Amino acid sequence: MNTAYKTISDQELIDKYLDSQQQNYFGELYDRYADKVYGKCLSILKDQALAEDAAQDVFTKIFLRLASFNGKSKFSTWIYSITYNYCIDLIRKNKKHKYILSVDQENVPEVADKVEVSDAEFLEMEIERLSKILDEISPEDKAILILKYQDGVSIKEISKIVNKSESAVKMQLKRAKAKVRKHHDSLFLLFVIASTWFLRK
Repeated sequence: MNTAYKTISDQELIDKYLDSQQQNYFGELYDRYADKVYGKCLSILKDQALAEDAAQDVFTKIFLRLASFNGKSKFSTWIYSITYNYCIDLIRKNKKHKYILSVDQENVPEVADKVEVSDAEFLEMEIERLSKILDEISPEDKAILILKYQDGVSIKEISKIVNKSESAVKMQLKRAKAKVRKHHDSLFLLFVIASTWFLRK
């Protein structure tokens, strides 16, 4: 990151780039968000090579669409929206992941209606076990949980990123947490059974 641009806002950099077409202004935007975009891609795609390619494609889209940024939301929100939608579309094109997505959605309303998982309970789950469980749920649910609980993004901002109403985001979060706890409890039960069996040997 160029220290000369440290005090210049994202919007000012965008305006300067669009007015002058000087690449150094876009380069500064890239430097500010490249690692974050790559991190988002990696957290959703779980593959380093795919994430690297996806991050480059996302920045190509950002470059081509920069003139359409209207400033109604934060620039970071706009970028994360492009990143989220690109990665989810990429997964949907993969037949294997399509199957996972369809299976994961089964009986979701029933689970969500019967189970309410508080934020405190969700955050107290063992990190190692939680990391494994997040890989078992749909990429959409995983992404929205990461946005809320890892990145601290507000419901309002998440709704803009995923292009859903705030009430829909809240319901998706509720259902995603319910599924995580269901997986968590199942994994814990398997651990207890395996431990008991091992101790009896």
